[in-house]
Amino acid sequence: MEHNILPRTSLSRIYLISSGEEDPDHNKRLTRQLSLLPRSISCMVQIREKQLDSRQLLALALEVRQVDLPEGTLLLVNERVDIALAASLDGVHLPESACSPDKLRPVAPKLIFGCSVHSLKSLHKAEESGADYLLFGPVFDTPSKRRYGAPQGVERLGELCRTTTLPVFALGGITPENAQRCMGEGAYGIAALSIFQDPSRFVETMEQFHHIVSP
Repeated sequence: MEHNILPRTSLSRIYLISSGEEDPDHNKRLTRQLSLLPRSISCMVQIREKQLDSRQLLALALEVRQVDLPEGTLLLVNERVDIALAASLDGVHLPESACSPDKLRPVAPKLIFGCSVHSLKSLHKAEESGADYLLFGPVFDTPSKRRYGAPQGVERLGELCRTTTLPVFALGGITPENAQRCMGEGAYGIAALSIFQDPSRFVETMEQFHHIVSP
């Protein structure tokens, strides 16, 4: 199956996921976060405000698109190809239960499509459908994912990384203290949400992760 195969080096190794609580009329947390990014550190940014209606989500995406970001930073939105195209974003992230990339790529051939995976079966499905990268987790314990079961662990992460040539981002309870374990198992990079929410430590956290994941 033909699709846009991205060079691994074109994807940043730090994947920042928005709070999921953004209100484009009142709460500017995501734009404040991104405005603090050190110029030398690029990242992947997923806008995942599922609670917003289409108008609100587009307004947020357009606002984020206007932030002066470090070179190489890529902006993605959760599932919404229409919003990605309307706001000139770089890609779309697809949950495991979402429509597959091969069904969406014909209408958006220039977008990056990433997929969440939780098993080897879903990994192979994502590969076959033309995913550009994978998000795997939860690797470690994290309160937001406890209702879905026990964490998968670094050994399982390593198994998936050895099974695919696609970039795999480790997600779930990732901290500067355990990120190196994920990289040691073959992860391409790390993804996180809650650890980036403290504005007073945002720059320090980004710098710590950048030091760990840089090849």
